[in-house]
Amino acid sequence: MQSNEYKIDKVIKSKPRGALVFPDDFTKIGSSESIRKALQRLENKGAIKRVAQGIYVRPKIDPYIGEVLPSAEEVATGIAKRDKIRLVPTGVYALNALGLSTQIPIKLVFLTDGAPREIKLSKRSIKLKKTTPKTLLAKGEISSLVIQALREIGKDKISAEEELKILALLKKENQKDLAHDLKLAPVWIRKIMQKAIQQ
Repeated sequence: MQSNEYKIDKVIKSKPRGALVFPDDFTKIGSSESIRKALQRLENKGAIKRVAQGIYVRPKIDPYIGEVLPSAEEVATGIAKRDKIRLVPTGVYALNALGLSTQIPIKLVFLTDGAPREIKLSKRSIKLKKTTPKTLLAKGEISSLVIQALREIGKDKISAEEELKILALLKKENQKDLAHDLKLAPVWIRKIMQKAIQQ
């Protein structure tokens, strides 16, 4: 009979390198305790790397720098997919994602409809903050980021340069999504976003 470790290793090797692996992926193979031990043994052998508690990866290999671990952003996306939750980047991370800030946040903060928690990575962390369903109703990828970025900047604190950048980005957004998301934004943010439609 094949061991759980062998079966889990086989499943991991069938996935592309860089794909995140969670203990829940193997519930059909054995008990949670036996899966945990098998993953630990595979980690000790160097077959997989532990990215955070309960999150593993078979790293991509770069010819120059060797093993490449997933970014904090990729880990957050993987968690959202696994838990079937929605995530909206907020704060400094939203500003950075839009190119309005060069500051790379050590802590990525997301609003979510899932359980609030913090996931510690080696050098960065992911914080999930519970929010109201309305906050997550935005359809547009750009417009939802813009709403959060403007909240971070604050009312009456946006510079002319930042506003021009935001309007240029919003023009790339699907106009139907933008019109939908406008209704979800606070009045002062709506006034800025409307300019992208009027122009």
